[in-house]
Amino acid sequence: MLASSKIVGIVPTLDSKRAREFYEGKLGFEFISDDPFALVVRAGDTKIRVSKVPKDFTPLPFTILGWEVQNIEAVAAWLKGRGVTCEKYPFVQDQELGIWTAPGGDKVAWFKDPDGNVLSVAQHVLNT
Repeated sequence: MLASSKIVGIVPTLDSKRAREFYEGKLGFEFISDDPFALVVRAGDTKIRVSKVPKDFTPLPFTILGWEVQNIEAVAAWLKGRGVTCEKYPFVQDQELGIWTAPGGDKVAWFKDPDGNVLSVAQHVLNT
């Protein structure tokens, strides 16, 4: 039953105005709605609820939402051109674009939204 249902991503925010500027303005997602509980945007066929959370929110130190892409170098360059900085972790081989290449060849770049949530883009060697 759930396997054929659409997934809705959920990301927390302390400031929905700032989150909308990021998700709509920087990432180019389609604005759907904004109510007292969440900002809703669409990325492709996926809705993302940017949930309004209490002021004691602390972002998690790992990826909470990611996208599979076909050309990570192009996407990382596009993000950079829109003012989104990919994280330059010490283990990342490509310090210019912030792309890490795993031993098996998969590539990942991480970036943060205005609330400090870690997001990622990934290019996999074998798309499964």
